[in-house]
Amino acid sequence: MAAPRRSGTAGGSGHATHRCRSRYRAGAPGPLSAAPAAPPFRASRPPRARCRHGAPPTGAPPATPGPGPALAEPPRRPRERFLAGLAAAYLAAFVSLYLQLPGLYGRDGILPLRRALRPGGRGLRALLRDEPTLLWLCPRAGLEAERGAELLCLLGAAAALGALLSPALRDCLLLAALRAAYLSVCQVGQVFLYFQWDSLLLEAGFLGVLVAPLRLFKWRPAAWRAHDGVTFWLVRWLLFRLMFASGVVKLTSRCPTWWGLTALTYHYETQCIPTPAAWFAHQLPVWFQKLSVVATYVIEIAVPLLFFAPIRRLRLFAFYCQVLLQVLIMLTGNYNFFNALTIVLAFSLLDEEHVAYWLGRSKKKHASAWPPSLLAFLSTLLELAAYALLLYWSVQHFGLEIDWEKKVLESKVAFTYHEFTQWLRAVTLPLVGLGFLSLSWEILCALYRCVCVRGCFWKLWALLQWAVFATAAVGVFAVSLVPFTYIDYESNGKLWPGIHHMFNAVERFQVVNSYGLFRRMTGVGGRPEVVLEGSYDKQTWTEIEFMYKPGNVSAAPPLVAPHQPRLDWQMWFAALGHHSSSPWFYSFVHRLLQGKKDVIRLVQLDEARYPFSAQPPTYIRAQLYKYWFTGSTETGEGATRWWRRQHVQEFFPTVSLGDPTLENLLAQHGLKDKAPPKRPATAFLPWLLESIRRLSLPLSGPAVLWSLYLGAASACLLRALGRRPRGGAPPARHKGPKRGDPVDRGGGEKNGQVRRKEHKEAEEKGEGRARGAAEAEGPRGTKKKK
Repeated sequence: MAAPRRSGTAGGSGHATHRCRSRYRAGAPGPLSAAPAAPPFRASRPPRARCRHGAPPTGAPPATPGPGPALAEPPRRPRERFLAGLAAAYLAAFVSLYLQLPGLYGRDGILPLRRALRPGGRGLRALLRDEPTLLWLCPRAGLEAERGAELLCLLGAAAALGALLSPALRDCLLLAALRAAYLSVCQVGQVFLYFQWDSLLLEAGFLGVLVAPLRLFKWRPAAWRAHDGVTFWLVRWLLFRLMFASGVVKLTSRCPTWWGLTALTYHYETQCIPTPAAWFAHQLPVWFQKLSVVATYVIEIAVPLLFFAPIRRLRLFAFYCQVLLQVLIMLTGNYNFFNALTIVLAFSLLDEEHVAYWLGRSKKKHASAWPPSLLAFLSTLLELAAYALLLYWSVQHFGLEIDWEKKVLESKVAFTYHEFTQWLRAVTLPLVGLGFLSLSWEILCALYRCVCVRGCFWKLWALLQWAVFATAAVGVFAVSLVPFTYIDYESNGKLWPGIHHMFNAVERFQVVNSYGLFRRMTGVGGRPEVVLEGSYDKQTWTEIEFMYKPGNVSAAPPLVAPHQPRLDWQMWFAALGHHSSSPWFYSFVHRLLQGKKDVIRLVQLDEARYPFSAQPPTYIRAQLYKYWFTGSTETGEGATRWWRRQHVQEFFPTVSLGDPTLENLLAQHGLKDKAPPKRPATAFLPWLLESIRRLSLPLSGPAVLWSLYLGAASACLLRALGRRPRGGAPPARHKGPKRGDPVDRGGGEKNGQVRRKEHKEAEEKGEGRARGAAEAEGPRGTKKKK
């Protein structure tokens, strides 16, 4: 997006009119002449619109630069980055799911969609009320359920890519359509879409609808609205709930590895799909792994309290802490779009000036004045006190001390489970109060922006929007308290019953959700892994290797993100328990015995790597193994391997087509039904969907997604280069310096001397023309005769 043209005030937040420029020019006396910041609220108009001849710009009310306290500039740039990141997350979700739809939910997939779409004699209105999904409309459109899901994914991917490329498409209506499409497939996705990041994307998508402006029906889209700070605050609240709950549940679960600070000594090898960097992280010393767990607790429990700090640098510190944690998780684990989406949520901690500093468009002078003002001095003291308190809290509660003999930093949990639960019960409701106070401040700031709007009609319009969105923000905040207080059920019971009724009314739409990542560390005695084997004669068994999950001990861990192979993830969950807790596994084995191509592509996209591509296996069984990362000190044959494994027991008995055991299990869980006859693709839409599906068959998820992301990045780069002037910038008018800007903007002494020389030559030329005009006229203004 092009940079907005700045006014003559400091901070760059205003787009001043000619009247404002004359009233508040640099050095001129005025009500705010002593303040270094810009007068409050001159940004009620689009970034390219200026008030000319008193005419307000289209789509936004003009603002009055009257006296009053200077407020923070509205978060226009952070909001744009949040919406772009949300579009990128939608793109990954839709494309990744589309490529796996036939094998997961197709006619001959593992869990066909017809199992989840059974009307049961209900009308359309009752169906949409009980299970809100657009796939109920497929029969009316002449489409099968799986074709309807493909259509939603394709439209969602196209819309998300458009929103990623064009800021004009980051519209609330488009984001509402994206959320409706993803909610529709999640409602019928069954076990393969029961992940916390799917819920997080749906909740972030709902907030995106409130944050995004209405641009599609306006000629000049508004840069920001008076209530943007209120709706954008909800993103910060979602980030707080996500991080704080994720840190708390690690301790409330009583997992011995989290309490013993040894969780990361198991995490890297036992997570679902590790990366090659996870092997190297696993080799780090134990004391460093314990210190990393302490840092995780600090970042997830203590640092989120700084999200609502009134001091800007504390919020920036909290932002970079969250980014550091998510980047480290991305380097060591394949968690699809989850970590990137969390970083996108963290953009709500940024302000306009900091993002402008990233982009090299900051207008503020960063020179420190001496002596500092009283407010700046107190702010620095509070900031240092917060850092000192954070360090003291970490040292006291985790027993940090240096062992000078071993030259290590020792750590241990210095509190009990009872003390932690008492603390949690004492702070849960006060945290709710802190969030309410922070939201109230944003609402009051938005109200002040509306009051500063010039013009009676525009002021009423701004106040009406403020009332609507402030009410919506308070409602979302109130409803979110129910899942947030799940961390302490006693606090949850103290909530007003009306809030519980509101939550029950919107629960099926997944407007708000509860979170708690990595509650317990699994695979402490070794990573459990299910290995499928096939045979034609029950004598010779051949292992069926998956594309992404561990199997071959010599194969390096893959790089998959932002694609999520959902079958591989469910295989990881299935290995944690008995096969009876994963009924979908019976259907999966049944489809492999039948030789269904769509299911086989979930296992191996390359048919040459699937051992039974020519003919399906006659028999299939599953074995349970324990896997460990190899050590860095291993030599010989183990030095060339990434894993070592040990057989534990049989996970699933030997079965074949028509086997009574398999048939009974399928019938018991409703997985044995015949697919209805396939409709011929005679209409244009089914034919188009089938053609696109044939083209996408040889494509892998990571390759498609990274191709789209690189293409989008290239397009944005070319657009930015195209906006740069060719052959140097045009000669600028010699105006006085803007308020708050340095006089010399050339970037150095040499450039300043060149500009002063050009300015002097221009003045000499102007004086020469004036003398020539005076000589051409007579002493009384008449022209001389030749």
